[in-house]
Amino acid sequence: MKSKSYQRRFYQDNLKAKNLHLLRYQLKETDLYILCDKKLEEKFIARQVYILRSGIESYIRKDPRFEYALKPLTVELRAAKVVRLMSCAGNLANVGPMAASAGAIAELLGKTLLKKGCKEVIIENGGDIFLKITSPRKVALYSGRGKLANQLALLIRPQDTPLGICTSSATIGHSLSFGRADSVTVLAKSAAVADALATATCNRVNALKEMESALNFCCSHKGVSGCLIVMKNKLAALGKIEFSRRR
Repeated sequence: MKSKSYQRRFYQDNLKAKNLHLLRYQLKETDLYILCDKKLEEKFIARQVYILRSGIESYIRKDPRFEYALKPLTVELRAAKVVRLMSCAGNLANVGPMAASAGAIAELLGKTLLKKGCKEVIIENGGDIFLKITSPRKVALYSGRGKLANQLALLIRPQDTPLGICTSSATIGHSLSFGRADSVTVLAKSAAVADALATATCNRVNALKEMESALNFCCSHKGVSGCLIVMKNKLAALGKIEFSRRR
């Protein structure tokens, strides 16, 4: 949510999905790439994003700790749904609530579109994805200097969705990290939880020998179906993960 640290999500240019309508929408740091089986009105998406962001921004004005906390933070029961979701995800992963912001926005917007009758929805928000699909889809991996991972994609099957796929990196992008992994990708039922756990897991990897323990930490949480870590051209994965070539 911090405009000073915003960076354009260049990897969105490489995202493609056949037979789906595309809508791109940006409001401050929220940079959305939306694919849907129905053509969406930008005014509707703009309104939904405004509501979600306003809930977060209003709570930050009320409690500035929410923006900067690096540890779990309890919020009011009457706080906006997105704020409560971020807090719960942060509590689960033992990180601050803002670690789940991108995933939470993607998840809640995706669920809104599903309620409106959309059957297939893919929402990417700064490297964090919520998807509900009706046919198998590939999600490309990007880990910067990791040559092996950059040749691979995750194969996601419809029966495993709705699903959150979120990535954190200590070497790419603007996100704060206390680790050194090139990328940590988490698959979970909740995109907010996947987002928070990607941050928490990435924080745990400062050396190759720590990859195994970090994977075990991540996959021990309820709702997590898989995790993969890339560091110095080494890839380690645990859980229900199916790889495919990008092409």
